[in-house]
Amino acid sequence: MASVEKELGVAFHPDYRKFLLEASDVVLGTLEPTTISPDSGHTYLVPLALDAWKGGVPQGLLPIAEDNGNYYCMNNRGEVVYWSHDGAAEEKWRNLESWIRQVWIRGR
Repeated sequence: MASVEKELGVAFHPDYRKFLLEASDVVLGTLEPTTISPDSGHTYLVPLALDAWKGGVPQGLLPIAEDNGNYYCMNNRGEVVYWSHDGAAEEKWRNLESWIRQVWIRGR
């Protein structure tokens, strides 16, 4: 985990750390959260985050899931925000748990 943080130049929020340790290997529906295992393919956080940041996602947002060129991202306060490639979106969840329940588990 520390090597991925160092490579990206970020510190993971404690909620995201817990998620990575306890649930990042869960497969549920079509929305696939990012993972920190280099052999995880298209969900591997490092290239996904670098591509997102190159595509306009602000550096202060860490992508936790990609959805057709749009991203669900965590900010440094632990909120999850939706970033649309069409421009800023207003969708926000107060924490990772809310996002997991409302978006990842139940769908939008």
